[in-house]
Amino acid sequence: MEAIIKEKISADHLLYVSLKYTKTCDVIINLLSRWKNMIDRGMDRLVEKAKKDKKWKAVPDAPRAKLIQLRKIYANIPEIIETLEVYEIFRDIDKLEKVRENEFRKGVNLRVMHKEKTININLNQLRDYSILLEKFISYLK
Repeated sequence: MEAIIKEKISADHLLYVSLKYTKTCDVIINLLSRWKNMIDRGMDRLVEKAKKDKKWKAVPDAPRAKLIQLRKIYANIPEIIETLEVYEIFRDIDKLEKVRENEFRKGVNLRVMHKEKTININLNQLRDYSILLEKFISYLK
């Protein structure tokens, strides 16, 4: 849990300090990468809990297989399901087609194409993600 908290502190610094002063899409991409690492560690913790409760079936160590099984086990917990959906975007962010808009301005926006949908990642969206991840961490505790 300590590693998850450290990742969250680093991500919060990127969101509330670095992004405030630089307003670049590179900071947004780094922030999403931090959140991805944080969710990875949270997923490992969920797997441990599922193993302890004897709900976990042995699967390959592939992230995709782990993701699918976690969705089945925690299907009735909205914080986890929403976080896992957002995790897919974060995981693929390096490979996705990105368009940078209004860098160095108040309305900085990173437009991403994910599964035939356009997702605008701007300051408001990042705040929404932050709130969602706060709920996820609270559930993990």
